[in-house]
Amino acid sequence: MLPEIQAMRYSYIEPKELIETPQMKALKEKAVEIIEALGGGDWHHKFISNASKDEREKVEEQVAKIRFFLNTILGLDKRLALGRINDPVIAVDIRVGEVMSVAKHPNADRLLVTNVNIGDRAVTIVTNDLSVKEGNRVAVALLPPANFRGIVSEGMFLGAGEGILKDVKGEIGGLPKGIPLEALNETRNLVEAFLKG
Repeated sequence: MLPEIQAMRYSYIEPKELIETPQMKALKEKAVEIIEALGGGDWHHKFISNASKDEREKVEEQVAKIRFFLNTILGLDKRLALGRINDPVIAVDIRVGEVMSVAKHPNADRLLVTNVNIGDRAVTIVTNDLSVKEGNRVAVALLPPANFRGIVSEGMFLGAGEGILKDVKGEIGGLPKGIPLEALNETRNLVEAFLKG
C-alpha cells in the first residue's frame, strides 16, 4: 500500500479528485483483500478467541491496531471528500455513536469501559467521565488504539468544558452536527503531537 499512499501524498491533485484515482481504488481493494485473507469481516473475533488467557491482552491491542489501520484506509475517501482543510483534525475519523453499555474498569476506579455503536461496528472507549450512561449519543474520535490498564480503547469521546458531549446530533456512524470547535481541541493536540513524533 505504501506506493499508493506516497503517490497520493505527493500528488498535486485536489483532495476531492484523489477519490477517483487508481491509487485510491487500489488502496481500498488491498484493504478488502487483507480482511479476506485474515478470515473475513469477523476476523478480529476469531483472533481474540484463539488467544490464550496470557496472550489475550496483547492480541486485543494488536488486533485493534490492525482494525484501526484498515478502517482508516477504507474511510479515507470520505475524509478526502470534505476537500482541502488545513487542520490536522481532518485526518481523524469522527463519528456519531450511541453508548450501548457502560461498566467500571476492572483495574481503575476512576475509569469506565464503554461499548459504542458507530454504525458499521462497535468500538470500545475507555473514559474518565463517570457520568456517561447507556443511550448517550456521543461524538467519537477514532484514534490509534491505546491500552489503559489492561483495556484497549479505540478512540476518545469529544467533550467541551465539563465532561463529554452526550446529546450529539447526526446519524449514527455519520459526522456529528453542530459540535463546538473547542470539542476538537484535545483531538487536534493528539494529532499534532503524533505528527511531531
